Amino acid sequence: MQSASQGKMSLPLKLSGKVAIITGASSGIGAASAILFSKLGATLSLTGRNVDNLESVASTCKEHGTQPLVIKADMNKETDVKQIVEQTVGKFGRIDVLVNNAGIMALGGIENTSLDQYDRLMNTNVRSIYQLTMLSVPHLIESKGNVVNVSSVNGVRSFAGVLAYSISKAAVDQMTRCVALDLAPKQVRVNSVNPGVVITELHKRGGLNEEAYANFLERAKQTHALGRPGVPDEVAKTIAFLASDDASFITGASLPVDGGRHAMCPR
Repeated sequence: MQSASQGKMSLPLKLSGKVAIITGASSGIGAASAILFSKLGATLSLTGRNVDNLESVASTCKEHGTQPLVIKADMNKETDVKQIVEQTVGKFGRIDVLVNNAGIMALGGIENTSLDQYDRLMNTNVRSIYQLTMLSVPHLIESKGNVVNVSSVNGVRSFAGVLAYSISKAAVDQMTRCVALDLAPKQVRVNSVNPGVVITELHKRGGLNEEAYANFLERAKQTHALGRPGVPDEVAKTIAFLASDDASFITGASLPVDGGRHAMCPR
């Protein structure tokens, strides 16, 4: 028989009392997550390379009663990554949620890519997450907290022309599952979200010009079952759910937030 506590759901979603690190918080999904987390009552440590954008996001968070810690960090520098944990714990005394959102993409297949691109993608999208998670784990064990990694539909489906990026996101998904199993005995949950095409600056930074990007978004109407690309808030809401106590029995999951793209096959 189900107890009263087991049958309850905490509605609406809350993150009150939780200290959350969000990387890549200066734009896109990271910025949307920071703003939503602030609305839900979280205490925030926000990192990014663009300080002006980061301060702008922090200012919006302050409007919802949160005073974020802003840390300028290059995720490819080990000392910067170490400082994220040290400064967060130094100011707030704990870490409850780690959102590994920072990442880059680049175009190129096996015929026209390079080892330099491979190293850049793997270092930013995988190695930095490995390091930050490793350093955060003792604090997450203490708080019985959780990790949410931002992966991609490219981690679960294969596409031509984005080889290094796709490999890096497949690695993030495997890391999510392995770390989830490592930490489950300590009651630390680890999950990922796998967005499809989401309207951010990621693809243009990855090499698409304005015309190509416009065509890419138009094509997304056919490549996503729901007939459109997504927006950052839709991914942020899923991240917030996984970070919350409402997802208390979910770990090792890679959750598609992709308008059904992962389920589609060409006909």
